[in-house]
Amino acid sequence: MVKGFFQSLGYPGYLIYPLAMAKVAGVIAIISRKSRLLKEWAYAGFFFDVVVAAAAHLHAKDGAEWLALTAMAMLIISRMFGPVAFKQWRDL
Repeated sequence: MVKGFFQSLGYPGYLIYPLAMAKVAGVIAIISRKSRLLKEWAYAGFFFDVVVAAAAHLHAKDGAEWLALTAMAMLIISRMFGPVAFKQWRDL
């Protein structure tokens, strides 16, 4: 199902696995907070992923670009309020 979705947007199916692994590694980098540099690179990777997804949906004219814009809003909120939320969670 995912392979067909990627191919409908014009991407080859073999991109699914490296992209999924990069996303999992990015989430781990953000949650672990072991390295500030890795966290920033993870946010940058998610930003570029969302921008490319929005462009792919706009190009495919499938009407799903709102999903990418929603993900962008969630990414910005996470980046802005993540440190505050983490500090409050840590103090519990």
